[in-house]
Amino acid sequence: MMKYKAVIFDLDGTLLNTLEDLKNSVNYGLSCYGMRHISLEQTRRFVGNGVAKLVERAVPLGTDKEMTEKVLAEFRKHYSEHSLDFTKPYEGMVELVKDLKKNGYKLAIVSNKIDSAVKELSQIFFGNCMDAAIGETPEIPKKPAPDMIFKALEILGVDKKDAVFLGDSEVDVATGLNSGLDMITVLWGFRDRDELVEAGAKCFAENVSDIYNLI
Repeated sequence: MMKYKAVIFDLDGTLLNTLEDLKNSVNYGLSCYGMRHISLEQTRRFVGNGVAKLVERAVPLGTDKEMTEKVLAEFRKHYSEHSLDFTKPYEGMVELVKDLKKNGYKLAIVSNKIDSAVKELSQIFFGNCMDAAIGETPEIPKKPAPDMIFKALEILGVDKKDAVFLGDSEVDVATGLNSGLDMITVLWGFRDRDELVEAGAKCFAENVSDIYNLI
């Protein structure tokens, strides 16, 4: 008997390693206005709350809103053309998604990434396995608000007691708590265990085999 009927995934840091492409597009936006670049480790710390917050954290302290918006616009333009340069699934995740689909689970992605990029990356890497792919839009509050999760449950036609959420960050942990879903926090993403424990994470997956066992 299946413990759950649906599995909802975060994207960046959970299904896909997108860090290099995000860093490169941020640095392109910064370089357009003569600002210093950020490192991969800084990018890792800055992601999780959507691209506007990523750029806001990346620009030099004291940068005004108008200039930050200009950098963000250049980031968006660059990322729309370069989101696949280095991005790839974490080991075993494509197989996991396919296995879950084959075994009757309903699947969805919820991400603070730009909605068009979420849908494109979902299709490229997971084909038709995902029943829903939801990214950042003006209509739905971003994670850690539970609205994206609830929208996914609505599309999937599943009650929250029958779904589990997988994520890698403190934002995801808060989203799981706010939505009332069971949550599995993966340890191969953009945050370390101590940060995640401090955020309230209790159930961890160190590898894909752990996910099979927990689900």
